[in-house]
Amino acid sequence: MMNSTKYSYFILSPYFDVGLFKYLWFMIIMCFYVVIVGSNVLLIVVICVNRSLHEPMYLFLCSLFVNELFGSTGLFPFLLVQILSDIHTVSPPLCFLQMFCVYTYSSVEFTNLAVMSYDRYLAICYPLQYNTLMTQKKIAILIALIWLYPFIAIPVLISLTASLQLCGNIINKFFCNNYHVVKLACYDTTVNNIYGLAYTSTLISVFILIVYSYVRILRVCFSGSQQTRQKAVSTCTPHLASLLNFSFACFFEIIQSRFYLKNVPLIVLILLTLYWLTPPLFNPILYGLNLTKVRIVCKRLVFGYL
Repeated sequence: MMNSTKYSYFILSPYFDVGLFKYLWFMIIMCFYVVIVGSNVLLIVVICVNRSLHEPMYLFLCSLFVNELFGSTGLFPFLLVQILSDIHTVSPPLCFLQMFCVYTYSSVEFTNLAVMSYDRYLAICYPLQYNTLMTQKKIAILIALIWLYPFIAIPVLISLTASLQLCGNIINKFFCNNYHVVKLACYDTTVNNIYGLAYTSTLISVFILIVYSYVRILRVCFSGSQQTRQKAVSTCTPHLASLLNFSFACFFEIIQSRFYLKNVPLIVLILLTLYWLTPPLFNPILYGLNLTKVRIVCKRLVFGYL
């Protein structure tokens, strides 16, 4: 039987001494973080202060941008501190707090994209009934569900992990990850696995909703007029690009967590980790450039004649 120990810290093993290059990495990631905060805050302000953007699609976008700020703040400052530090350790409370931020961010991101796909489905497939189907009350309920469910489900997941007795404290990851901590457990983790499977099944249901929405949208595109196709393409392209980008980030995260990558060059592992940070940077740029109303209001706000 393995002996469990009460550890006062976790060690993040992938970090390595790069000498003066750590300041270069620090500046690169700091620049990413500044751009993420600036672009997301700008778009949140644009949507909030301009009444013409108080429409369902833009309100869901505002929720998405708030989540980008939440997720990036839960990860970037931690990475910046670890890059400059000579001792790559983290206390259990801080580690579990970061898990909560990262997992909640990813869950809110996924459900938010699902609600956005549902909104586009109603707008394109039922244009005449859209205003009656997507009421202010329904918008409020959907945004509440986007945030409440992950904020209820993820703490249960983290508490189950925090209660485990561990036989090690080395996390083979650049940041705290629930799967890697569970692997350190000395004893049976069946409860954790069952709960994780149940939560994953809900995300699969959300994914099915996304697929169904876009299948219906594509059917309308192929059977409708050229004007309908143009509207569908112009409004759905940013959503699909955002969904694909987030899906790739999740895929790379799963690959790193589930497979043994010791022989993979360290620079590749760093790039795979950084790709997880691209949605908060990618989404505001994508929507800011592709949605005409947002682009126009951004220009007015930046140049001071809103």
